[in-house]
Amino acid sequence: MTRKALHHYSELNTYQFVTFRTQDSVDAYLLGIHGNPNLSASEKQMKIDEYCDLSNKGCYLKGEILTLTMGYIKKLEPEYYQLYAVSIMPNHVHLLFQQKQALSVVMQKIKGATAFYINQHLSRKGHFWEKSYFDKALRDEKHFHVVYEYIKNNAVKANLSDADLRFYGTLENLI
Repeated sequence: MTRKALHHYSELNTYQFVTFRTQDSVDAYLLGIHGNPNLSASEKQMKIDEYCDLSNKGCYLKGEILTLTMGYIKKLEPEYYQLYAVSIMPNHVHLLFQQKQALSVVMQKIKGATAFYINQHLSRKGHFWEKSYFDKALRDEKHFHVVYEYIKNNAVKANLSDADLRFYGTLENLI
């Protein structure tokens, strides 16, 4: 099955909601959702997120790897983005940030470096992250708060015992 590349919107200072997942989490079910012409992009993303929250495929993001990934994402601020929220699920990551570099540069920096370190830690080789990622430029303050709450509650909703370690948010005292 051939997949079309997603179109990515990139403009400096844009608030972005980005999701990317491990390569091993992608299976026939997810490919079927991507290829379904009857679903909008947001419907596809919601179905994919629901599936990934419950799937055990590609669940490497735990323990030391969770800590490493979270630390690296935080480390890229403020040069690459102003970070507002992160949720690192077992097989995918949600980010909310205001971009300071081209989106492709930000994603290459995050995915490239973390893949290298994670593969090294797991003594494996090859692609770690799925090639593509989902991004959505936020339209207004209400959209920003909806996305922030979604990211904040993702690990809790999935009943993960380490949910408190999986979320980082900068607005906790303001919301």
